[in-house]
Amino acid sequence: MPRPVSTDNPLVLGSASPRRREILEAQRIPIVIRPSSTDESTRDGEAAAAYLERVVRAKLDAVRSHAGARPDEWILVADTSVVVDGRILGKPEDLGHSRAMLADLAGRAHDVMTRFAVAGGGALHAETVTTRVTFRPLTAEEIDAYAASGEGLDKAGGYAVQGLGASLVARIDGSYTSVVGLPACEVIVALRRLGALAR
Repeated sequence: MPRPVSTDNPLVLGSASPRRREILEAQRIPIVIRPSSTDESTRDGEAAAAYLERVVRAKLDAVRSHAGARPDEWILVADTSVVVDGRILGKPEDLGHSRAMLADLAGRAHDVMTRFAVAGGGALHAETVTTRVTFRPLTAEEIDAYAASGEGLDKAGGYAVQGLGASLVARIDGSYTSVVGLPACEVIVALRRLGALAR
């Protein structure tokens, strides 16, 4: 079993997301970034849960096979999907697509699903955390203004709950940090159970 995470043995974060990095740093977990180059495109008829399982597994495999990987390190990977009416909303392709996404979410609830996997030695823990997010009703002007801000263009679902997008959200049922990109509570519990963090 790998040694617990420390400054001399940092957790490998298989993601370039600054939000995931910030969440882990807020928990004072030493990390090193090793992004995975994984195809995140969806397949026809693929359910969100199956999509997340497939993509997170592929990310973990990619990070493990990296030239700099060591057998005694702990690895964390994750992926987040915004799901409405069973459909996965990816990142907007342009401003028009961003406006359409926001109009689709306005005045109703949707699910934000984040799946993460922690692996080290022969140990593996994978878990999907689902949070229910409800948008307040939005006017066409509000939708146009938020889309034009550009904040949501690189975000699943077309919004950032930790930024200007906070003003669109009326209610969150579940993990806030999971909506941001990584469920801090569940990740910490998993790391401790696996022995990756000292208790």
